[in-house]
Amino acid sequence: MDNNLQFVARHGYSVLFVWVLAEQAGLPIPSLPILLAMGAMAATGEMSFGITLALAVFATLIADLGWYELGRRKGMRVLHFLCKLSLEPDSCVRQTESAFSKQGLRSLLVAKFIPGLSTAAPPLAGVFHLSIWRFLLYDAIGTVAWAGLFIGLGAAFSKQIESIEQRITQFGASLLTVALLALGLYMAWKFVKRELFIRELRIARLQPGELKQMMDSGEDVFIVDLRHPAEFEADPSSIVGALRISPEELGERHDLIPRDRDIILYCT
Repeated sequence: MDNNLQFVARHGYSVLFVWVLAEQAGLPIPSLPILLAMGAMAATGEMSFGITLALAVFATLIADLGWYELGRRKGMRVLHFLCKLSLEPDSCVRQTESAFSKQGLRSLLVAKFIPGLSTAAPPLAGVFHLSIWRFLLYDAIGTVAWAGLFIGLGAAFSKQIESIEQRITQFGASLLTVALLALGLYMAWKFVKRELFIRELRIARLQPGELKQMMDSGEDVFIVDLRHPAEFEADPSSIVGALRISPEELGERHDLIPRDRDIILYCT
């Protein structure tokens, strides 16, 4: 058994609990490696599959309940904050709102398997004041499925995991180091891609204050409110005179948008 798996064996349960809790609290540290490692330990009898699964579920529910309460108390500001931490904040809010508004609590059954939705679904449940007991039930079922799958995969492929660890160690690196390096490169690539995209769009963007100045000066502009219905339900305020329409309806209702003046689009 190599160094990383030995470390997990010595400190397994406490490392698992803290690691999963930190990830579900929003830190960019994927739980997949620790779940697989714990599964591999369980396959050899060094760890208990039941305790491992229970700790992963317990840590997740603690974090998710905290996000649920923040969503219930602070509203959509919590989701906006989470999406600002995302590498793709421009699409984060709409994607999570769309997924949650279509499936409601059922989205919690698969949320842990979908990056972004995993952290955003619990506060959304709080934003819409869904029953806390139903939230915990659905969240627990989804978490058991998520953690159980990867712990089970770690157990099923325990020999292969240790073999991969040995091969990487032969080249002077650890499995954890390689995983962190890959994560760092991925985040750097997404950041550069986003910055290039924003640079292209910056010339076409308006700040809220600039739009207000245009309206106060009497400029003839037409404003289209593209916010998701879930966003509007949580915060029903809107700019006076704006046409409320969802992006999905543009194909059918585009004739309501005039072509003889500047069009201002705004969303979340």
